[in-house]
Amino acid sequence: MMKYLYMAMIVCVAAACDAVACTSAIVSGRVTANGRPLLWKHRDTSAGDNKVERIAATDSTLEYVALFNAADIDCREAWIGYNSAGFAVMNTAVYNLKDDTVTRMDCEGLVMTEALKRCRTVADFAGLLDSLPRPLGVEANFGVIDALGNGAYFETCNYGYVKYDLADATDGVLVRTNYAHSGRNGEGKGYTREDNAWHLLAPHIAQCDVSAELFTEELSKRFYCSRTGNDDTYSEAQIVADQDYIPRYTSTASVVVEGVLPGEDPMLTTMWVGLGYPPCAQLHSVWLGVGGLPDELRGIGADGHSPQCDTVMARKARVFTPAGGGKRRIDLGKLYNSRGTGFCQLMARQNKEAYRRGYEQLELRRKEIMER
Repeated sequence: MMKYLYMAMIVCVAAACDAVACTSAIVSGRVTANGRPLLWKHRDTSAGDNKVERIAATDSTLEYVALFNAADIDCREAWIGYNSAGFAVMNTAVYNLKDDTVTRMDCEGLVMTEALKRCRTVADFAGLLDSLPRPLGVEANFGVIDALGNGAYFETCNYGYVKYDLADATDGVLVRTNYAHSGRNGEGKGYTREDNAWHLLAPHIAQCDVSAELFTEELSKRFYCSRTGNDDTYSEAQIVADQDYIPRYTSTASVVVEGVLPGEDPMLTTMWVGLGYPPCAQLHSVWLGVGGLPDELRGIGADGHSPQCDTVMARKARVFTPAGGGKRRIDLGKLYNSRGTGFCQLMARQNKEAYRRGYEQLELRRKEIMER
């Protein structure tokens, strides 16, 4: 299997990359509402059609569930997911680390797939990176958590990485966008979006009530810009430029992996998925095992499309208007309005209920596991 990965890395292609504007965070259980760690990725990519699939275990690999591009029929490149050991991984693209002329790049999805197949802990992921042939073909912030409560970002390029351990974060949170903190100062992308995330997280960190719902229903749907200090989410302005917000035209999913308490069964790990443009997305809970993955998220449609993603992308088409010069504007009235009929408003009610039902199902799963 490792030989297969080596060969695949040799033929990495740019089309597979998450090379746009992802925003992400890792949260320690000491500042979450239920004591469980969180791994969040607000995905931005030119590959607008996404799906979620479960990959069965083999004699040598773990079972896992992950987000894939719809066009990835063989599910070779995962972009966020977790496995039966409770290990989870995701990435954001980076633009201030690479200092070589290597042209075989964009292998992040392949690396994460291999990690989901084999890694059980954060330490295992470090071991995987150490074992892969150089150049790695990546320029990324890899975020990982495990069932022991550990978490870390690995700011990784072709010949090495710098690890940022969640245990060393004084406020229990790490945030990354599209630059590496260990990279060249002032280069890369996403400084404003990182500040946006910190601003929106701050009061919840202080109250130790950070949750999966906070990420999918707030950070991925708020049109706040730290550069100007303006929050246009509920403003009277109906049309705003698509810039400097966490949700963007290129946003295709908001996904949170909610880990387990130390000692809990890793199969209680939950993935909360808002597929498609997050402000218009309907939330689903995902688990490993039989019945844990809703068909609406799977690539069962034409060309590997998921029914849920197609529905949400149709809503997204009504939100954006062309602004000339290749730029776009957001019609906020389609998302929030005084009648309460905006997509965000309608989805907020549905998604709150989805979280309630999801946690009820999680308790049933917990009782089933305890009774075995």
